[in-house]
Amino acid sequence: MYGAPTMRILSGVQSSGRLHLGNYFGAIRQFVSLQDEGEAFYFIANLHALTTVSDPAAMREFTLDAALTYLAFGLDPERSVLFRQSDVPEHSELFWVLGSLVPLGHLERAHSYKDKIGKGIRPDFGLLAYPILMAADILLYAADVVPVGKDQKQHLELTRDWAIKFNQTYVPGYDPSDPNGIAGGRAGVLHIPEARIQEDTAVVLGTDGQKMSKSYKNTIDLFAPDTVIKKTIMGIKTDSTPVEQGKPTEGSGLHALLKVLAPEDEFARLDESWRAGGQGYGTYKLRLLELFHATFSEARARRVELEKDLGEVERILTRGAQKAREVASRQMDRVKQATGLGPA
Repeated sequence: MYGAPTMRILSGVQSSGRLHLGNYFGAIRQFVSLQDEGEAFYFIANLHALTTVSDPAAMREFTLDAALTYLAFGLDPERSVLFRQSDVPEHSELFWVLGSLVPLGHLERAHSYKDKIGKGIRPDFGLLAYPILMAADILLYAADVVPVGKDQKQHLELTRDWAIKFNQTYVPGYDPSDPNGIAGGRAGVLHIPEARIQEDTAVVLGTDGQKMSKSYKNTIDLFAPDTVIKKTIMGIKTDSTPVEQGKPTEGSGLHALLKVLAPEDEFARLDESWRAGGQGYGTYKLRLLELFHATFSEARARRVELEKDLGEVERILTRGAQKAREVASRQMDRVKQATGLGPA
C-alpha cells in the first residue's frame, strides 16, 4: 500500500477535548470509509490543541482518547497511518517556512479566527496562525484529498493559495493555471489538494443549537458513561413551545441531531410529528437517546476492549509516526532544497 498509491488522503482531529458526535459525523465516519480508496494518513492534532489545552495531563488524556476513538470506529492501522502530530517534527518545520510567505491579512480575515475571538477565546499567536499549521499538515504529505468539515473549507482554500504562492516563488517555470502539472506544465514542490466535504452532515448542531464544538462546551461525548449521555441528551436546550403546537426547526439542536442519527424513513415520521405538534420535547429526547446507543454501542464496546491494552495503542501510534516521517522528511528535503535551506 505504501509504495505507489493511486490517491493520498490526509486529515486529523484536534485533541483539545474528548471527541464527540459532531467529530464522528463530520470527520471520523469519512476517515474509516476512505481507507479503501487510497493511502490514508490520519493524525491526532495535538500541536493545534495547544491553543486551548494548557494542562499536560489533560493533553495526554485527550490525545489517548482521540487514538482510542479512531480505532474503536474501525480505523485499521494495517490500512491507514495513524500518528500524533507532535511525533513528526517536520510539521513545525514546514509551518515556519510557509509562515514566511503568508500575508498577515489572510490570517486576520479567516472565518474561524474571527468566530473564536467573538466567542471570547484568547487571541494569541497560535490561534491566529492555526491555518498555517493546518496547511503544513496537508502539504507535508502531498495529499490529494482532504476530508474536512464545512467550517474548514476556507482553510483548505488558503492552503491551496499558499502552496501555489510557494511554488511560484521557488519553482522556475511553474504555471498556476496547471497547479499540479497535469496538463504538461511543471509540477511544483507542493502538491495542490482538493477538499472532500460531506455536505449533508458537514455541520452538526450541539446541545445549545450552535455548531457542536468543544470550544462551545455543547457536545455529546461519544464514549461518556451511560448516565452522562442520558443527562446530556435530556438537557438539550429547547424552547417553551406548548406540547400541542408544532415545534420550530430553525436552530434546534434536538431536531438536527434526530436528523443525523435517525434512519431516513424514521426521521421523515419524526419530522412530520415535530411540525404537527402533540408530542413534548421529552419524547424526542428519549428517542434520540435510543438512537445514540443503537448507533454507537458497537464502537463503545470496542473502546472498552482497546483500553485493556494501552501498550498496543502506543505501539500503533509509534509505528504510524515512523511511517509518516518517511514521507514527511522526503517532502521537507524538497522544500529545503527549493528554498536554499538545504543543498542544491
